[in-house]
Order: sequence, then C-alpha cells, then structure tokens
Amino acid sequence: MRKFLSILSLGFLISCQTSEINIPDGPKGWEIFEVPVKASLRGLSPVTDEIAWATGSGGTWLKTIDGGLTWDHGVIAGLDTVDFRSIHAFDAVKAIAVSAGQPAVIYKTMDGGKSWDLKHQEVKDAFLDGISFSNPDQGFIVGDPIEGRWMILQTSNQGDSWYPVSNLPDASDGEAGFAASATSLVANDNNLWLGSGGAEANLHYSPDQGETWKKWKSPIVQGEPSKGIFSVATMGNKQVFLVGGDYIEMQDTISNAASFNSENEEWGIPSTAPKGYRSGVVYFPRFHWLLAVGPTGSDFSKDGGLTWESFSAEGFHSVKLGHTEEAIWASGSNGKIAKLKIQ
Repeated sequence: MRKFLSILSLGFLISCQTSEINIPDGPKGWEIFEVPVKASLRGLSPVTDEIAWATGSGGTWLKTIDGGLTWDHGVIAGLDTVDFRSIHAFDAVKAIAVSAGQPAVIYKTMDGGKSWDLKHQEVKDAFLDGISFSNPDQGFIVGDPIEGRWMILQTSNQGDSWYPVSNLPDASDGEAGFAASATSLVANDNNLWLGSGGAEANLHYSPDQGETWKKWKSPIVQGEPSKGIFSVATMGNKQVFLVGGDYIEMQDTISNAASFNSENEEWGIPSTAPKGYRSGVVYFPRFHWLLAVGPTGSDFSKDGGLTWESFSAEGFHSVKLGHTEEAIWASGSNGKIAKLKIQ
C-alpha cells in the first residue's frame, strides 16, 4: 500500500490546484510537420511555441522559428557520420549540441546554426548521454561510467567551457546510461537527477549540483543492457517520474514507470502503466499532465502518473516542454517532429 502514497498524494494536490481551472480531458494527438531531413532525431530542444531545435544522426541539425511551417537545417561542423543525440537551445540563434559515441564532442552555435564551434572533446572511451540546464548559464552533461564512476560535466558560462562536477558518483558493474532521448539526466535548481539502466536501474540524486550524492534502487525493470530508466521528469513538490522498460521487448508494460518522492524516499507504482517501452517523459505544468513517448505510441496521465492512457499511436524518441512552458514538442525516426495538439 505504501508504494502508492507518493503518487496518490501528488494526485490529490493536482486535484486541489486545478479544480477551478478549465482543463481539457486530454491531448488531441500530434501535429506532425513536414521537415527537410530524414535523420533519426533524438536531440530536441523547444524554446517557445514557435521556436524549436532538433539534432540527430548524420550530424543533422534543424530549427524552426515559425511553429514548424519552415525549417533551417544543416550538418554540424561537417560531421556527417556523427550522431548528435543531445541539444540545448537558448533561443533562436544560440544552441549547444552534444554527440553520442565517438568522437565525444560538444559544439556551440551563436549564429542560428550557420557555424558551429568545438567547445569540448572527451577521451576516446567517453559516451555522452544527455544534456540539461538548470538556468540559462548553468548546464550539465552526463556520460556513461568510466572506471566505475559516472562522467558528469558542468558549465557555468552557457557551454563555452566544461569541466567535471566536484564529486563524480560511483557506478555499479554493468550500470550505464541511455541516450535514447537524452533525458536520463535532469537539472533543476541545485538538484541533479540521474536515471540508469543495464545491470541496475538506479536513481542517483544530488541536492547541491554534484557535491554530494544519494542513490536508490528503482522498481524499473533491469538486469540486461536493454533494460532500465530511459527518462526522468521533475514534477515539483520533490517528486520525479521515471519511464523506461526494455527497448527489445517494446510492447512489454511490466515495470516500465514509477514515481519517486525524495522527501520521504518512497516509490509510487502506477496502477495502469504506459503502453510499452517509453524512451521519453515530460511534465506539463499548464494542465498538470505527464506525457510519455516511445516507438510504439504516446500516453498521458492526469493524476500524477497513477494511471495512464494512450492518446496516439504515433511513436517518438523524445518529448520536451519549451522553455516558456507553452508547448510540448516531440521528435523521432525518419525526420519526424511534432507538436502536441491540445484543443
């Protein structure tokens, strides 16, 4: 019974907060855009309802400033064999792009993508999984463990320089990160949340930007390289929500989602789970919804993650909330980019 307390308490809070607000019953699906690329797009960074960036395979970058009607695109620094699975956009002209695999590189553009400057390159064993900024200046990048410790880089100058956090957390044998949506690490104020997978699916937490760490073993499926936590979303009130599963058994709904309350250190298990492996999750504070995406479809929850229902068969790799919290965007295979339809 205690497993349900954190989700139920959040659901009660949401009900109280939204009882006087006219909230739709649920999403109306996705508005899918015509884009000029066919790359697999796992890097996604919406800024507003009108501005969004994405990156992916073949060194691809693309950007819209008119809500998806038209797109600028290109190849980052000519690296057409590199998969850029992470991006953080500051606005319509500045963005940071991060590769997955080798070379492990971080690039920045200051002119809307016309040119990209190398800001950091990691060692040959590095594999960078995702990027998250806690404020316009302070950002973090997570990489797979090397010699038993997680790689976590930080910047305090909008990505112009990068260096390790002061205390790199330990990793268990066979524990690793996932770059499926570049959202296994979330930075929020001074808090860092990191979800892992493989041999163990743990939730790592730092309340002080990497100076100290705690770790909890999650109830997410684990024990194989294809299993674990793929995405983390913060919901406020010391709550986070995790999704994942097994990317080989994509239809499996067993142990693919959970909530966690860091105040009482309690897990919450959904009574109705998302409909399969899910690589991305996001919290939409406007309506107090959670949305999860994966290759087999899209789901949402309006009760803090206690119950989930499918709202679209469209599959995506990543789902993100814009900086201005106006709109939800998603990206996926074969150049698929979409925006959530609400009304």
